[in-house]
Amino acid sequence: MQATNENNTGAPGNDPLAPPHGHRWLWIALTVLLAAGVALAYLGWYRFLREEAQPAWVTATPEMRWKYGSIGAENDAGIPYWIFYVLPRIFPEKLPGAGGYASLGVAWEQGMELPIGFTKKTVGFPRVANTCAACHTASYRSRHDENPTYVIAGPGHTLNLEAFFRYLIDCAKDPRFNADNLMAEIRLVTELSFLDRLLYRFLIIPITQKRLLEREQQFAWLYREDFPPWGRGRDDAMNLTKYFMIRWPMDDSLGPTDMPSLWNLKKYDPAKGMRMNFAGDSHDPFSVIIDSALGLLGAAPKDNDEFLEQVRWIQGYVSARPAPKYPFPIDAARAEQGKAVFDAHCAACHASARTGTVVPLAEVGTSRDRLDTWNERAAREANRVVREMGIERPGLVEEPLKGYIAAFLDGIWLRAPYLHNGSVPTLRDLLEPPERRPSSFWRGYDVYDPVRVGFVTSGAEAERIGTRHDTGLKGGGNQGHAFGTGLPDADKEALVEYLKTL
Repeated sequence: MQATNENNTGAPGNDPLAPPHGHRWLWIALTVLLAAGVALAYLGWYRFLREEAQPAWVTATPEMRWKYGSIGAENDAGIPYWIFYVLPRIFPEKLPGAGGYASLGVAWEQGMELPIGFTKKTVGFPRVANTCAACHTASYRSRHDENPTYVIAGPGHTLNLEAFFRYLIDCAKDPRFNADNLMAEIRLVTELSFLDRLLYRFLIIPITQKRLLEREQQFAWLYREDFPPWGRGRDDAMNLTKYFMIRWPMDDSLGPTDMPSLWNLKKYDPAKGMRMNFAGDSHDPFSVIIDSALGLLGAAPKDNDEFLEQVRWIQGYVSARPAPKYPFPIDAARAEQGKAVFDAHCAACHASARTGTVVPLAEVGTSRDRLDTWNERAAREANRVVREMGIERPGLVEEPLKGYIAAFLDGIWLRAPYLHNGSVPTLRDLLEPPERRPSSFWRGYDVYDPVRVGFVTSGAEAERIGTRHDTGLKGGGNQGHAFGTGLPDADKEALVEYLKTL
């Protein structure tokens, strides 16, 4: 009998394993959608997450790496490069003075695209972020018409960090911070691709504004009218830790301190009871660098191993970095006389087993505002936050703060103004009784005064560039540290000459 089943004829379209006609189109549609999804995912990764290595010149030497090498802050805390570039063009009136970002007192080498401590790295698109070098690069000049000499790992005494924080927030709050205005300025300096123009207009600019505005609450204490500005060369480090790391509500404390130097960190030995930070609230350099770097990152590290490798590099670099030599003439005979004065009146704290350890506040007598910004409970909470990131370090000291560290004096000539809060302009002023020290002066000018050992703090240029420090305001008191104030003037002059040699 002849078979008549048409399904066995082998005609096209009659494969019993083939999906029905309608299902075939469904498979085609799903394949197209999958391909489109993959393409969009790749595009999103490429335009927003792809990381490119910085140019080779950035890591060519340890010095360049310190000044311009990324530590990973671009991911969460970075600002899109072209937005960063045009902000001073749109909002010059919100800066402290003329000259764009230079008015913030940043250390800016001639011919460089960005200041020291400002990094440029592509994470999807070029972004700008900060490193330790932004706050820890000092500068000095012998004359006002001379180019500055920059000192790596020195205290950033010219940087107006508070003004920088406020500037970014104030720009984001302004109605002019919108895609139309920013794109108009960006078009004047670069030609973005069509896709980049769309991304900047509809995603990058709105997201940047949102992220900056989210910081406003954390920086609320910078806007309090009853709190004086920090001024150049100071930051309120422990309040930054409270409000950014452990997200505590704002309180009434204010404790700005001088930017510290980081050179020769190997001198700190925790095994000898030495502590770090002005109030001895951290155990060791490793912990201090971790906590500072986390503040710059603005979030947990993407990769803890990479992050800790960066921290160890920074610690190794600054630990081996010597204090700078005094660059002006020294009267050797007078300095020798000053050494005898130092040994008799200063060495017990600053060149002994006590150096690097906490001196009780009742003994040193300086302003307690910095102590009041931090406590044992805050230390426990901050340590918990870091542990939950999977990072182990000795960390912050979970004890009440009792006083201030007896400072090492290496490179003391470049660490003006003096005391933990920078309330005394020169070493010569520090040897006067508190009531005879300047009650106000201008800080942040980098022309050096080799006679009084510090920086020039008065005159038209110091007033134009600097910020006024008033010792009568909260966080600025110049009381205490009366050691040596009763010496004869000849001994004071000799002692200051000797201190230049350290």
